[in-house]
Amino acid sequence: MNRILLAEDDEDMRRFLTRALQNAGYDVISFDNGLSAYERLREEPFHLLLTDIVMPEMDGIELARKASELDPDLKIMFITGFAAVALNPDMQAPRDAKILSKPFHLKDLVTQVARLIAA
Repeated sequence: MNRILLAEDDEDMRRFLTRALQNAGYDVISFDNGLSAYERLREEPFHLLLTDIVMPEMDGIELARKASELDPDLKIMFITGFAAVALNPDMQAPRDAKILSKPFHLKDLVTQVARLIAA
C-alpha cells in the first residue's frame, strides 16, 4: 500500500483530504504543521509528501526541501491557494514537485496523486 504523509494546518481540509485518499486505497498519516510532519519523515519512509505551503512552525516549502534531503526519491505535491508562491524560483521548492491549486475537486486530487506515485 502506498503511504502518504499529509501536512495541512486547516483541520477540516486535513480530515477531508485524509478521508478521500484513504477511500482511494492509500495509507495516510496527517499532521497539522510542517515540523511534526518532518519529524515523522525522519522516522519512516513514505511514497508521497502532500503538503500545504502556508503552515505554522515550518512551511511546506521548507518541509519539502528537508524531506528531499532525507529521501531524494520521495514524491512531493503542494496543495495550495498560493500557487504563484510555489512557482517562485526564489522559494527553492524541489524542482520535481507538483502543484495542485485550491480549490480543487477530490477526484482531481486522487487522479494527480495516482499519476505522481506511478511516475
